[in-house]
Amino acid sequence: MKRILASLTALTLFCALTACSWVADQSASTPSPSDQKEPLSENGTSSTPGEREPAAAAEPRVLVAYFSATGNTEHVALHIQTVLNADLYEIVPEEPYTDDDLHYSDDNCRANREQNDPDARPAITGTLEHPENYDAVFLGYPIWWGQAPKIMYTFLEHYDFDGVTIVPFCTSGSSGIGSSAEFLHALAPDANWLPGQRFDGSASQEDIAAWVEELELPE
Repeated sequence: MKRILASLTALTLFCALTACSWVADQSASTPSPSDQKEPLSENGTSSTPGEREPAAAAEPRVLVAYFSATGNTEHVALHIQTVLNADLYEIVPEEPYTDDDLHYSDDNCRANREQNDPDARPAITGTLEHPENYDAVFLGYPIWWGQAPKIMYTFLEHYDFDGVTIVPFCTSGSSGIGSSAEFLHALAPDANWLPGQRFDGSASQEDIAAWVEELELPE
């Protein structure tokens, strides 16, 4: 009888100890409220459900639109595109200019006839897609007898640049930008025109970047 009681007592103590151990293990494996981790966002930072990271401001969209008869203006336009990571649009005449068309010593050459005709508007081939998407437009052209070629008038009259920042730039052997940009202002009177700049055909990307850095472009 004593042996039976001893066995029952030992079994009871074993069950009690096992139960206590199980409760202790469960307590240790269940995190307390202070141990709960905040959920992580995709970038690894903690965030509270329902909260969102502030959206990054969109970069202004910039277009470089240019007309280049001999390649000099294109050279500068490509540098501006690289510096600003801008879109590029070449203003291409429907009737390309030949060397004879650009023979400036001939008063009857095509370029001179157009420049002397207030109503001349050379046709452009192709279309600029979604001009309303741009915040700033760099407008490039060569200087012909002190002014922008009349094809630039065609371009500005064809599109609506109200509220857009326009930055003219030109190329020439010696002449400055002069009044060429001012004559273009009337074709987009509600644009925000910034002062223009003249470059020669061999302008470096570093020089152009320094000029762009000083401009008050939209942010």
